[in-house]
Amino acid sequence: MELPYKQYFEAMPCYVTVQDRHFKVITANSRFVKDFGNFQGRYCYQVYKQRPEKCEICPVERTLRDGQSHRSEETIRCPDGREVSVIVYTEPVYDDKGEITAVMEMSTDITEIKHLQDQLHESQSKYRSLFEEVPCYISIQDENLNIVDANRLHRRDFGTFLGCKCYEVYKHRTEECYPCSVRQTFADGRMRIKEGVVTSIKGEALNVLMHTAPICDSSGRIRYVMEMSANISQVRQLQSQLASIGLLISSISHGIKGLLNSLNGGIYLVNNGLAKDNRERLHRGWEIVLRNVSRIRSMVLDILYYAKDREPDYTDIKCASMVEEVAELLRGKAKELGVELINETDAMACTFEADSKAVLSMLVNLTENSLDACRLDSHKNTHRVAINATGDADQVCFTIEDNGIGMDRETRENAFTLFFSSKGSEGTGLGLFIANKIVTAHGGKINLKSQRGVGTRFSVYLPRIRPEKNGAQSGDASGSAGDWSV
Repeated sequence: MELPYKQYFEAMPCYVTVQDRHFKVITANSRFVKDFGNFQGRYCYQVYKQRPEKCEICPVERTLRDGQSHRSEETIRCPDGREVSVIVYTEPVYDDKGEITAVMEMSTDITEIKHLQDQLHESQSKYRSLFEEVPCYISIQDENLNIVDANRLHRRDFGTFLGCKCYEVYKHRTEECYPCSVRQTFADGRMRIKEGVVTSIKGEALNVLMHTAPICDSSGRIRYVMEMSANISQVRQLQSQLASIGLLISSISHGIKGLLNSLNGGIYLVNNGLAKDNRERLHRGWEIVLRNVSRIRSMVLDILYYAKDREPDYTDIKCASMVEEVAELLRGKAKELGVELINETDAMACTFEADSKAVLSMLVNLTENSLDACRLDSHKNTHRVAINATGDADQVCFTIEDNGIGMDRETRENAFTLFFSSKGSEGTGLGLFIANKIVTAHGGKINLKSQRGVGTRFSVYLPRIRPEKNGAQSGDASGSAGDWSV
């Protein structure tokens, strides 16, 4: 039986040694002799490592101690200086009495595998560095829309929320976006490109261009979807500035043309009434003239506020007087539309400091929006718009509430965006944008709550005292006007 044993021993595709209890090499196969030379009378650490003392962590020693097989990964050195990475396995050798007299050590050369592992690690490090430093937001999402990984820029602007839903992190909302590009990519494996608006951890709205791409496993199954979002906010701002003049002229010219035609009709009635001494016609024509002059004035104020940033001209304003003036200006339009217009002022509202013309324009814009919402609603028999003013020690609050058509999610999210209008050709998309701009200039905020088919409520919070007197900068009171609730 000695010959087959010897053949097996020699045929092993690894370095095989048998060591005594003092770690001296008793015997070895030819592969070991070829690469490490004569072993007679030498210890394994002298042969393998060319060192004078035993290795600190030695699998042979562990086997001698507990009689178990052990495994370790080592780097050994050939006499020619070549380093070889090996996986070491040890097995105890027993005598007739069942005592361990030696240990067989088998060392498999894994140098090539180790080299490939190092290359893989280097590639992973390189691509991780690229992933971390690429100048766009990258998140990896699973099929439940949980973020499982994100790059440095994403963590900086949206926080570290691994395991959270993407819509919670990007949109600060509780329901999933529809349609969802990530879900679509999971469904068909196709890349998607979409533009949207996300909100940073600081509450800043960002315009982004989003790309989605599938990440598949070795079987081709989509395991994750990578979402890459480039911040194009500055591009959109530049486009807005470049296009604003043309859009403004195009949007406003139609409105002014209609107002001038209506004004001409009113002037004709006035002139005709004077010529024929018809007081009824004179009165009706004069009402048309006054109404259209007021509309032109409001439109011009909107254009001025959009065209140029200006500091508010602060004066003391009585809340009750302001609410009454808004109601008086729009009572005729409300009556014409069959909408009940209600105004109330709480005793705590009192006075506050603001630009009276700007605040009046802002409240008129919001109230007109509510009146139009009632006009567009054909599902209710009666409509009402309520204008209220309340206050506390630090701020005043104007509330405009209607039971009109209401807003869907998209309209709510874009309500204060420049040139966005849900009225089609009837709207310029300036009214709510200007209202928001005025509130921001006063250091206040607008909260918007709306439900399709139910109605809308605007709540405008303005500091009672101008921000400079409080030692704050414009926009610091109660939050930013851009942080409206939806």
